[in-house]
Amino acid sequence: MYEQVSAAPGRWGPRASALVEEARRLDDAEALVVALRAAAWFERSRLANDKALALLDDALAVARRTGLPARAAEVLVTRAAVNQELGRIVSAGRDLDRAEKLAGAASAEPAFMRAVLLHNVGRLGAAANAYRQILDHPAASLDNRGSAASNLAVIEAAFGRFDRGLKLLDRAATLAEGVGGVLAAFVAHNRGLLLAQSGRLAESFRQFDTATALCVEVGFPLGEFQAEHAETLAELRLLPEALELAGRAAVELEVSGVPLMAAEARLTAARAALRAGDPAAASGSARRARELFRRQRRPVWAARAVVVEAEAGVAAGLVSAELSDAARRAAGVLDRAGLASAAVGAHLAAGSVAEALGRTDLARRSFRAAAALPRRGSIVARLAASIAAAHTARLDGDDGAVLARCRGGLADLARHRAALGSAELRALASGHGVELGLLGLGCLLRTGSPSRVLDWVERIRAAALLTVEPPAPDIVREERAELAAVQAELITARRETGTEPAELIARQAALEHRIRRATWNRAGTGVVSGAAIRTGQLVGLLDGRALVSYGRFDDEMFAVVLHAGRRLVRLGAWDAVRFEGDAVQFALRRLTRSGPPAALDGARASAAHSLARLREVLVEPLGIPADVPLVVVPARDTHRLPWSALHTGPVEVAPSATLWAATRTRTATADGRVLVVAGPDLPGAEGEAAAVAGCHPAATVLVPPKSTTETVLAAMQEADLVHLACHGFLRGDNPTFSALDVCDGRVTVQELDLRGIAPHRVVLAACDSAADVAYAGDELLGFVSALLARGTAGLVASTVAVGDTEAVPLMRALHERIAAGAGMAEALHAARAGVDRDDPRGFVNWCAFTAYGAG
Repeated sequence: MYEQVSAAPGRWGPRASALVEEARRLDDAEALVVALRAAAWFERSRLANDKALALLDDALAVARRTGLPARAAEVLVTRAAVNQELGRIVSAGRDLDRAEKLAGAASAEPAFMRAVLLHNVGRLGAAANAYRQILDHPAASLDNRGSAASNLAVIEAAFGRFDRGLKLLDRAATLAEGVGGVLAAFVAHNRGLLLAQSGRLAESFRQFDTATALCVEVGFPLGEFQAEHAETLAELRLLPEALELAGRAAVELEVSGVPLMAAEARLTAARAALRAGDPAAASGSARRARELFRRQRRPVWAARAVVVEAEAGVAAGLVSAELSDAARRAAGVLDRAGLASAAVGAHLAAGSVAEALGRTDLARRSFRAAAALPRRGSIVARLAASIAAAHTARLDGDDGAVLARCRGGLADLARHRAALGSAELRALASGHGVELGLLGLGCLLRTGSPSRVLDWVERIRAAALLTVEPPAPDIVREERAELAAVQAELITARRETGTEPAELIARQAALEHRIRRATWNRAGTGVVSGAAIRTGQLVGLLDGRALVSYGRFDDEMFAVVLHAGRRLVRLGAWDAVRFEGDAVQFALRRLTRSGPPAALDGARASAAHSLARLREVLVEPLGIPADVPLVVVPARDTHRLPWSALHTGPVEVAPSATLWAATRTRTATADGRVLVVAGPDLPGAEGEAAAVAGCHPAATVLVPPKSTTETVLAAMQEADLVHLACHGFLRGDNPTFSALDVCDGRVTVQELDLRGIAPHRVVLAACDSAADVAYAGDELLGFVSALLARGTAGLVASTVAVGDTEAVPLMRALHERIAAGAGMAEALHAARAGVDRDDPRGFVNWCAFTAYGAG
C-alpha cells in the first residue's frame, strides 16, 4: 500500500485511511503500522505534514510496542523525510541514525534518505556518492533506484556535467516505467531543469509540461515543481511569470508548513525581483530565505541567499563592509561545495560590493576568482564569468582585454539566443548582455573613435531582430482560433454593454499564455545569423542621407554621425531628454481631447517648447543641414520621441542601423498589389479607406462587415502595400498580443509573425501603432519591430493617439506621393508639409507619424 500511495497519492491515499480503520478492527499490528505509514505519506503529499507526523508517531509506537523493528525502521525513514520538509534537519538525522541501526544492511531505504538529507543541506559530493551506492544496492527498490538516478542527475548538472546527468535521467525514466506516478513526474521535471541549464530550452518546456500533467494526474501538489520552474523562467527573463510562480509557490509551501521548499521558493522570488529591477524586494526575499536556511542548518543554501542580498545591495547603492565580508564568505562556501556555476556569481557579487566600497584590491581578487572558474552551466553563469574577466581587465587598465572578454561573452549570448525559436524569448535574452555591452562601450567611448563606437553599438542593439524563424502557421492552431472567438465575444460585449466580462478576460489570458508557451517550446535553428553591419558598409548605403545612431552611457547621451565624415558627438544629460520627451507625450495626448481653448493653447505651447528643447539637445549639435534626409537609430527609451518633428528634412527611423540597411535592399514581391482595410467602431475609418483607395485605382478595399480577421490576414499575405485604418491596442504587459481591431476580432503581432506576414510597405493609421515595448538590451517587441524583422521595407506608424477623422487629409496626401513613386519617408515628409499645425489635432498628426525603414 505504501508504494502505491507514494506513486499515486490522489488515487490510493484515501484507501490507506480506510485500511487504518480495518487494521484497528482486526487488531493486526503490522497491518496497522503499514497502513498508518501509507496514510501519513498521503497527508505529506497534500502538504499536511503535521498530520503526517502524528500518524507516523502512532505507527512508530505500535511497531515498538509489538516488536516490529523492520517496520519501525521504515516508519523512521518516512518521518525523516517529513522532518526534512519541515526544515528539521537535526531531527531527520536522528531518525535516520535509529533507522539504520534497526534495519542494518538489509534495507536501502535509510541509505537513500540519508543521501536526500545530504543533498538538501548542500553536501553534494557526499550525496552523489550515496546515490551511486543506492544504484548498486541489491536491496534497493525500483523507486529508490529511480529516485537516486534522478537526484544524482541534478547534482551532475550542478557540477556542469550535463551529458552525465541526461544519461542518468534516461536510466531513471526506465526505472520509473515500473513505478509510474510521482517518480515519472520528478524524472520529467528534472530533465526539464537539465535541458534548460544546458541551453536546450524548447525541449525543457515540453518536459515541464509533462511533469505538471503527471502531477495533476496522480494528485501530487505542484509547489516544489513551481519553485524550480520559476528559476528557469527567471533565467529566461520571463520575470513577471517567474515572480508570480515563485511567489505563489512560496505562499503555498509556507501556509502548508513546508519551510524546506518554501525557503528555496523565496530565494527564486528574490532572484526574479532583482532581475526585474526591484532590489528592495529582492533583498527582503533573500534575507527571509537566508534566515530560513540558517534555521534549517543549510549553509550552502544560505550562502546563495547572501549572494542575492549582495547583488541587491549593489543595485540599490546600499553596500557596507559587513555585506562585503558576507559576500566573500558566501563565495568561499560555494567554492568549497564544488558549485562552480554558483560560485562564479558569488565572487562577481563580492567583487562588485568591494569595488563600490573602494576596496579595489579585494575587488580585483574576487573578480579574478570568478573569471578563473570553469565556464560551464547556464548562460547566466557563463556570462557572469565573462563579466568578471572584463572587470578584472578594466581594473588592470587593459581596454583590449576588456573588449576581448566582452566580445566572447556576447558571442556566447548570441549562440544562446539562436537556440530560441520565440522572438519574445530572443528579445528578453539580450537583457543578459547589458553589463557586457556597457563595459565594452565605456572602453570605446574613451577612444573617441566614431566607427568603433558605432560598430560596438550595432553589435548589442536589437540583435534579437536579426534572427527570424520560418513561419509556423500550424502552432496551436486550435488555441489561436479559440482566442479569436473569445476576442470576438469581447468586442461584441464592449459594443453592447460598454464592459468586458471578467470571465472572458480570464479565458483570453489563459489562451494567450498557452499560445505564448507553445512558441517558447519552439526550438531555434541554433545558427547565429544576421551579423551586425560595419560602419564602412553603412556609408556606402546612405546615398545622400545622414545617419545618426544615438546612445546612452552613465546617463549621458551621445551620437555617432555619418555625414561628411564620421563624428562622435557628446550631447549631455539623459535626464533633460527624458523630461522633455515625457512632457511632449503628455501635451500631445492632451491635444487629442476636447477642452477649453486656453487649455489646448497651453498644451500646444508646452509641446512646441519641448520639441524645441529636444531639437536643441539631440539634433542641432550634430551639424546636419536642415534639408538632408536623416536616418535615426534611437537610444533606449527614446523610440517614442516624435523624430519626424525634430528635423526639417525627411526622417527614417530603425531599431538598429543593421536593420535599416536590410530594409534598404528589400524589393517588392507582390506585383504592386494594394490592400486598404477599415476597422470597426471608427467614425472616420471608411472615409479614410475611400480616400486612400482613391490614390490606388486597383486597390482591394475591405470595410466592415467584410474586414474580418481571416479575410484581412489572407489579403495581407498577398499585398505589396497595406493601409490599416483600425483601432490599435498596445499591450505593454504582453507585446506580442498588441493588436489591431477588425470586425470579428483582432490582428495581433503574434499572428502576423506565426503566419510570416510582412508586406513590403505598411501604413498603420492606428493609435500608438509605433509604440513598441522596449526591453533591456535595446530590444523591441511590437508591430514595427516584428514587421521590419520579418521583411517589411518601409512602414509609417504613430507613436501617440491620433484622431481618425483628422488624419484623413494626411493619409490621402501620403498615399498620393507613394502612388507617385516616393519612398515612405519622403512621402510622409511631403504630406506633413500640408498639415495645418495651428489646428491642435493637425499639430498632433504632424508630430505623431514616423517613417520606419528605407522602403
